[in-house]
Amino acid sequence: MAAFHFELVSPEQLLFSGEVESVVVPGTEGQFTVLKYHAPVMTTLKPGVVEVEESPARKRRVFVRGGFADVAPTGLTVLAEQAIALEDFDAAKLAQEIKNAEEDVADAAAGESKRAASEKLDQLRELKAALGL
Repeated sequence: MAAFHFELVSPEQLLFSGEVESVVVPGTEGQFTVLKYHAPVMTTLKPGVVEVEESPARKRRVFVRGGFADVAPTGLTVLAEQAIALEDFDAAKLAQEIKNAEEDVADAAAGESKRAASEKLDQLRELKAALGL
């Protein structure tokens, strides 16, 4: 398969930069796979997993929350609001974060604070599902 350039960037760090065979992106209008010579497109991201295939034997998975994906003739760039490699997760810590978020939802008053707490809880549950926990 032909390789193309891919970069995954979060505000904290450059998580990946290099040549890849394919990348699966969780776009807000649906998940899509980018291969070399993909048509140019720009989309927003939904919480989910970016699957990077550097070679048939080497694959990476990164959980992202929000951001943009830009496919251009020069390659693919993902600018994520938050990005964490799945192998860096601690299941016990995630379970505690979900418990805390559930308490925040229960304690929040109606309106914007309740919506924000519910959104955070939904994102944590999405992460848990992505990890297969």
